Amino acid sequence: MSGKTTSSKAATAASKTLSSGDTGSKSKSAAGSALSQKESVNTKNTSAPAASKSSKALSDGRSSSTTKSAAGSALSQKKR
Repeated sequence: MSGKTTSSKAATAASKTLSSGDTGSKSKSAAGSALSQKESVNTKNTSAPAASKSSKALSDGRSSSTTKSAAGSALSQKKR
């Protein structure tokens, strides 16, 4: 277990990403992964498919800073 959880700031960004009608599926997957890890005691890690989508969202020039924040949070919680 990584012991890391999604911060309140990153969770807010992830929530905005999920509720945006203009957000693509990769970004929403990254945001969902980040939000699922917003707990007082984190027992979840980012899955390999969600990490891959998060990575793609980070490298996509069209991704907003909100999306990149959520994707970064999800990637930081990928079990190594």
